[in-house]
Amino acid sequence: MKKIYTYVFACALGLGFTGCNDFLDYNPTAVVDEDKAFAEPESMVNAAYAMLGDCWYTYPFNLFPYGDITSDDCLKGGSGSTDTGYHAFDIWTTLTPTTPGEMDELWYRLYCAISRCNRALVSLEQNGVSALGEETTNQRVAEVRFLRGHFYYKLLTVFRKIPWIDEEVYKNQTFEQVRNDALTYEELFQNVIDDFQAAYDVLPEKGPGEDGRANKIAAAAYLAKCYLNLAWGDGYEATTGVNHINNEYMQKVVDYTDDVINSQYGYMEDFGDIFLPEYKNSKESVFAVQTSDYEDDNTTYGRANWSNTLNGCWGMWSCGWDFHKPSQNLVNAFKTKNGLPMFDDYNDEIDYPINGQPTNQKWDPRLFHTVGMPTFPYKYEEQYMMTTGNSRTPSEYGFYTSLKEVPQRSQGETFNGSWQAFAMNDYVFRYTDVMLMRAEALIELNRLDEAEDIVNDIRSRAANSVSKHIAYAADQCEIALYPAGYFSDKETARKCLRWERRLEMAMENGRYFDLRRWGIASQTLNAYFESEQKSVYTYVNQSGETVNQTYGLYYKDAHYTAGKNEFFPIPYNQMFYIPGLYTQNKGYE
Repeated sequence: MKKIYTYVFACALGLGFTGCNDFLDYNPTAVVDEDKAFAEPESMVNAAYAMLGDCWYTYPFNLFPYGDITSDDCLKGGSGSTDTGYHAFDIWTTLTPTTPGEMDELWYRLYCAISRCNRALVSLEQNGVSALGEETTNQRVAEVRFLRGHFYYKLLTVFRKIPWIDEEVYKNQTFEQVRNDALTYEELFQNVIDDFQAAYDVLPEKGPGEDGRANKIAAAAYLAKCYLNLAWGDGYEATTGVNHINNEYMQKVVDYTDDVINSQYGYMEDFGDIFLPEYKNSKESVFAVQTSDYEDDNTTYGRANWSNTLNGCWGMWSCGWDFHKPSQNLVNAFKTKNGLPMFDDYNDEIDYPINGQPTNQKWDPRLFHTVGMPTFPYKYEEQYMMTTGNSRTPSEYGFYTSLKEVPQRSQGETFNGSWQAFAMNDYVFRYTDVMLMRAEALIELNRLDEAEDIVNDIRSRAANSVSKHIAYAADQCEIALYPAGYFSDKETARKCLRWERRLEMAMENGRYFDLRRWGIASQTLNAYFESEQKSVYTYVNQSGETVNQTYGLYYKDAHYTAGKNEFFPIPYNQMFYIPGLYTQNKGYE
């Protein structure tokens, strides 16, 4: 009996998505049989590309619940602790192989994406040269291997113990024989590296009109990221951190980021522009998952960013679910004194700016581009002022809202029915992220002055990001460059680099993975749980009464356990797909 394949080039809208349901038990329409599908390798490649944005809030491919809700940057948000299963990520203590159930969806959907890649590779092997010619075939193979590396990087980042399913497994139909502990963490990373290296060796730099296509520089950025992770250790705190650094890998980070520096990419002039849709494929964007508006692509709903559909501000959008809420700890981290971070006492006192009421406390300008706050314009637009009414559950999650992943309110929504959605690209790599990775490696290689230059370049851009978008906060902003020679030793340089990375990349879905890479997740998060549960926001309500709104009290139940929580548990459904085939991650047995 012939297998039936469905080409799915965009998500189907509804309460759930069925884009990965390629094997159907009924007679569907718009399908081709296996021979026909594999005879069209370009279509198979397109189907693999389509998986980049085939996401939904229960399986967000940008990993915001795994990289942000788990961290000190953000609280879960929503209507309360039972709104989605992500509360377990917020407090860690209730994280199990069955909670949240969304982990199983993420695992499944990422393997659906990998399946598309493997079938595309088989199609290219069988029919690529005859259909496309040798040169195009080689390029498409390289692109698909980049895509497969991209999806496997996410699986490895979250779950650690994963089965390596490649095109040979697909051809031999040996899926049910591949264990998830057959390869070590380092061996799995090497397979991912091999995919990105194959892309790096063949692909050109980005060409005109190819914003969403894999390219050599994106592969270089991914190779640098892989080696940076491996350079710090194996991810578990006992064997990760400054005592486990591999300088050979750190040098590879520098080598691959050389390519990014020498490319067409660079810093955007204004930090705020990076997160406006009209600049989404700027020189800052090394690689991004592409989205569109229905008015642009003449479709019913457009190609929206469904990973972030929960993250709109309550009462600001037609359907803002108010997830992904910045923490008080994060806001405090933007405090400055004489223009520099308040490293040691930033979190001693709760503070936040009030529009039109400057105080002696000054702030890094990036705060106003990153965190929506009551009394301030929402995403720069004074006709849309945020109030304390723009929070759904302030007694649990406070009043701040995330700004980077949403457009300006005046631009409207890609889809504004029962779900809001935005045509906002998801950055996989932006140029500044790559430069911060480079600075991190340079510090460990004792090239401190070069790292300081990078950090100061980034701070200089932040200093110049006031007048265009946040002039209303100009008298509340103060940021300075580090004086020459400030990076006098590795410890000081690391502190500055890590602080810069937090402020620059805040709410971009990776803070927890940074803490884990550096081997400091337990000390950072447990201190955060202790302080954040004492959060208070004071304001005057419409009746003229002073209100002291406490929130974050649920963090009294939170705790991060080193030696267990570094990685997430293998989902229960996968463990019992074939009993005995997979083994569980340490601490969740």
